[in-house]
Amino acid sequence: MTSTHAFWLAGRQATGEDTFDVTSPWDGRLVGTVSVPTDAQVEEAVAAAHAVLDEFAATPAHVRAAALDHVSKRLVERTEEIARLISAENGKPMKWARGEVGRAVSVFRFASEEARRFNGGEAQRLDTDLGGQGRLALTRRFPKGVVLGIAPFNFPLNLCAHKIAPAIAAGAPIILKPAPATPLSGLIIGELLAETELPAGSWSILPVANDKMPALVQDERLPVISFTGSEKVGYAIMDSVPRKHCTLELGGNGAAVVLADWASDEDLEWAANRIATFSNYQGGQSCISVQRVIADASVYDRLLPRIVAAVEAQVTGDPGDDSTDVGPLVSEDAAKRVESWVQEAVDAGAALLTGGKRDGASYAPTVLADVPADVTISCEEVFGPVLTVQKADGEAAAFAAVNDSKYGLQAGVFTHDLQTAFRAHRALEVGGVVIGDVPSYRADQMPYGGVKQSGVGREGVRFAMEDYTYERVLVLTGISL
Repeated sequence: MTSTHAFWLAGRQATGEDTFDVTSPWDGRLVGTVSVPTDAQVEEAVAAAHAVLDEFAATPAHVRAAALDHVSKRLVERTEEIARLISAENGKPMKWARGEVGRAVSVFRFASEEARRFNGGEAQRLDTDLGGQGRLALTRRFPKGVVLGIAPFNFPLNLCAHKIAPAIAAGAPIILKPAPATPLSGLIIGELLAETELPAGSWSILPVANDKMPALVQDERLPVISFTGSEKVGYAIMDSVPRKHCTLELGGNGAAVVLADWASDEDLEWAANRIATFSNYQGGQSCISVQRVIADASVYDRLLPRIVAAVEAQVTGDPGDDSTDVGPLVSEDAAKRVESWVQEAVDAGAALLTGGKRDGASYAPTVLADVPADVTISCEEVFGPVLTVQKADGEAAAFAAVNDSKYGLQAGVFTHDLQTAFRAHRALEVGGVVIGDVPSYRADQMPYGGVKQSGVGREGVRFAMEDYTYERVLVLTGISL
């Protein structure tokens, strides 16, 4: 895994004049060297995508579906190899890396299925008024244009898949920029797409530097931008191109609410284990990881020690070891930031119940209680293995605590009561409510996205396809209805 990796320009491998190294956040070893496209090569990719727009939109559905199905099957065949690559460049433990490959397999399979059935329209008779007699409207969906996909580091394969697969399924050319810290997993998708018969120019994967992105964002030939990353960068993109269509999947500080009826020993053990696992999986570097636990006062004292014990049971260490639950963060700087936020909270009076120690890029799974509402870790997305626990007096207070945030991505509510579930669905200001589990559950075919500062638009294969396309009406006249 230490060879120089070419990028993918209009469906073919290419190299530029410069390179950069990808290193492991666990031990600093060199994972690979990546070639960087020149400005001229980026222009070539954009021009090729724009030129093939009409051809690709008209490509038969079975051709696009076959290509997507091919990628899905090839990911299965190369699962172990790709999982080790994810783990090496990202620091993700192998158990989670294998799971990520499996999710990408599903994303490309879902996209293949949607490509075969997606048309987005229906026949509508217009003779409901006198002037529409003999008229029939047919609606179909067409690509808005070339998609610029910008992917993050935390799911370096699957979130690239969530950009690429829906675009191909919808017949929209795409230029993908993988994260600079983790480009190798995205480039693997290029290897598999190159084995298909998709039109040249319909896709490119370009590991360009972040400082080159403003020019691409502003390029009028790229009218659709799909960005996953930080709130600051996402809204800066949207503000800079107000006339473009932007899908933004941004941050969150996911809350898990444990209500009074979730009270048996079995209930509390389940909740504690799920909370511990999904506050620390991916090193806490997931937008829907559990950052806040809001427990009803009647169960708080029984739940809190169970959470601490379950967090302390998380196995930390070498991400290449199959027994490891929690690996390093993406960089030492990221771990230092988490360390500083925890220290700020402790200095302000928070109780440190476990963890709170950093070793290079690794940060120990941490639980805090009695955290002041105005410290950074209460207000922002920690994006690390840190959990805060607070008490609430009843359902209304718990739901208000969830909503007391600028973010609104997903929330988990532990309750057995169906009426409570529907009240949560109505009351919580989030894009998704998960009942009986943590907010970290995501099925790749479901609509996924947030409200407030967590972004705009939805991913999930079919929903992304709708984002990438628009409805165009055809009115037929003189039809016998």
